[in-house]
Amino acid sequence: MKTIRVVAAVIKAENENKEAVVFATQRGYGDYKDWWEFPGGKIEEGETPQEALAREIREELDTEICVGDYIMTVEYDYPEFHLSMDCFWCEIISGNLLLKEHEAATWLPLLNLRQVNWLPADVLVVDRIEL
Repeated sequence: MKTIRVVAAVIKAENENKEAVVFATQRGYGDYKDWWEFPGGKIEEGETPQEALAREIREELDTEICVGDYIMTVEYDYPEFHLSMDCFWCEIISGNLLLKEHEAATWLPLLNLRQVNWLPADVLVVDRIEL
């Protein structure tokens, strides 16, 4: 089975009530269209996971991020491929999270992340970070 190595950003901020929130994006294409995920993408040859993540968020969301602490690596078998996804806490440095590839996006409270239909691999991240 083919393995795809990707990175995902768990972008954390505070809302107007000083509650911790994280950014979720909705896929606009492919077999998993309309499912929700943490934004990110494939690691290109020669890139570290952190470099790949900064590049992907810049390309997909027109936003500069600070890649912070490592959360986990998800290993998940989809029917078509094996996914290896390195996940990191991130914060916005600049930009407005402009959706270039995703259908929709939302900020979800860290206390209640299960308001959306997460991709199966991303559910494992939710399990790890949810307060």
